[in-house]
Amino acid sequence: MDAQLDRIMKVAERPSPVMVRGAGSWLWDRDGKCYLDFVQGWAVNSLGHSPRVVLDALAAQGARLINCSPAYYNEPMARLAALLAEASGLDQVFLCNSGAEANEGAIKLARKWGTLRRDGAFEIITMHGSFHGRTLATMAASGKPGWDELFAPKVPGFRKVPLGDLSAVSDAIGPRTVAVMLEPIQGEAGVFVAADDYLRGLRALTKERGVLLILDEIQTGIGRTGGAFGYQHAGIAPDIVTLGKGLGGGVPLAALVAAGRVSCFEYGDQGGTFNGNPLMAAVGCAVVTTVTQPEFLHAVVANGTYLTDRLRALAAELGHGEVRGRGLLLALALRTPDAKKVAATALDHGLLINAPRPDTLRFMPALTVSRVEIDEMIARLTASLS
Repeated sequence: MDAQLDRIMKVAERPSPVMVRGAGSWLWDRDGKCYLDFVQGWAVNSLGHSPRVVLDALAAQGARLINCSPAYYNEPMARLAALLAEASGLDQVFLCNSGAEANEGAIKLARKWGTLRRDGAFEIITMHGSFHGRTLATMAASGKPGWDELFAPKVPGFRKVPLGDLSAVSDAIGPRTVAVMLEPIQGEAGVFVAADDYLRGLRALTKERGVLLILDEIQTGIGRTGGAFGYQHAGIAPDIVTLGKGLGGGVPLAALVAAGRVSCFEYGDQGGTFNGNPLMAAVGCAVVTTVTQPEFLHAVVANGTYLTDRLRALAAELGHGEVRGRGLLLALALRTPDAKKVAATALDHGLLINAPRPDTLRFMPALTVSRVEIDEMIARLTASLS
């Protein structure tokens, strides 16, 4: 096995355990050690590891039709598109495989719209600290420190402003601007929330200036914040929204969703070999149907409040900083830049947490996490911080 591990391209700093099994909020490695998972594939496993609803969807659809090519319609594709359109309040859906691919599609769609409707405008305003993916265009769109010159020459057409500064967005909009693009919560930056008032201001500003509003809900969408979509807390509707991660409940699935008035792709403008395949779309239908139930979302809100309160009590007891976030996407600010060390120590204690920046721990448990599991996480985290 170790020789096989050496064959894996070194694109991430991974610890030594090799994971072999998961169930709900728990993971086991090949040596039999059990871990409480509050990363869940970076908010991917919305219903936890190997949930029955996903296993049943895979088995049932796998026995019927796995892939018929995106050149044809299939039933799960149509069903999932309808579910996402209804839940989002938008009209048209393009299914794909990853959040980066969905965001790449959003950039292309906005530029196509700019060509047709805004005299060739192509520039997109994005936010400092943002993260939109690892393709060349989505890296250029991202405001992640250190990415400006990586893989140069970068894709042009992105102008960055501070998150939360509405006047900066207003000043940046010009005749070449086609859209404003942001995450309702900047997860990779350390869980910084775009305030509801700010989102409402952006929606009003973009309408007034005749540009599109694109919301990257790769991490916040499909129940993570306690709403079906993060933007719904602000009572707005974007022109374009992108989804990924939790949409597939663990399988590779993402979506580009747009209002009918901006859905201007022509045949051949967008596509993909595996996009909208029946197997993944069937899982997406099962996940969306489960997560969008009112009682499910109410439980996410309640458990998010419980986790927030427990983290704040821990921070007060040990002298750490603020707790940021919404629903079950939260961060704890540490008093010292030891987050990576704390995460490594937590691993030894059988707890999986994430350190997106030197002074921040991030928590992304399954949306089905129990309060008993939250209490256990707090106990293991306390031991790790001590």
